Amino acid sequence: MSEALSLKDVRAGYGETVVIEEIGFSLPERGALAVLGRNGVGKTTLLATIMGHTTFHAGRIEYQGRRVDGLPVYERCRLGIGLVPQTRDIFPSLTVEENLTVANRPGRWTIERVYGLFPKLAERRGHWGNQISGGEQQMLAIGRALMGNPALLLMDEPLEGLAPIIVEALLEALQRLIREDSLAVVLVEQHAKLALEVTQDALVLNRGRIAYKGPSAALLADPKRLTSLVVA
Repeated sequence: MSEALSLKDVRAGYGETVVIEEIGFSLPERGALAVLGRNGVGKTTLLATIMGHTTFHAGRIEYQGRRVDGLPVYERCRLGIGLVPQTRDIFPSLTVEENLTVANRPGRWTIERVYGLFPKLAERRGHWGNQISGGEQQMLAIGRALMGNPALLLMDEPLEGLAPIIVEALLEALQRLIREDSLAVVLVEQHAKLALEVTQDALVLNRGRIAYKGPSAALLADPKRLTSLVVA
């Protein structure tokens, strides 16, 4: 199976400040990777670096065999890298449907397919972005990213601050994306056990470096090690 994403000896941060270093891993097409770790260890910075939002100091990032670390953000989007940011960043003055429409690029994901994944959005299609709940906003952020028809989806803590019933719905949707679609997914999440249950592989960061890299199932089966790695 070919690689969707490959990082080699990546060093990046903000300006002269280095946040992550010696980062290297590969993600196959249709693979799912959980990125775990305590707060402030560089998880969000890792996603931002893949997307092109940080200062890149050294290393190499390849997407589908093409080097992308020198490309601007919009070029990475056009190539098929999508991001669901932790802040969601939906447009509050646009309706749900307008939020989806503005992100549309030709491909397998359409508005109706997003509504099929998230029926709640279909019910709220005429509501403004600031009139829907936090859980619905998260669904909208994911749906908007899918409307760009990415092959690689980066998700930054999509379950944060949500009610258990919404978490369950989002996990079910994520499993469908991994199982049924041709997406590769990188999932940053504080809910470590939930993330491990829906991914094949895991990466744990500590102080900007890799502390664990291996199968999700192996880490899930070792609660003591998992706790030592990801709980402050």
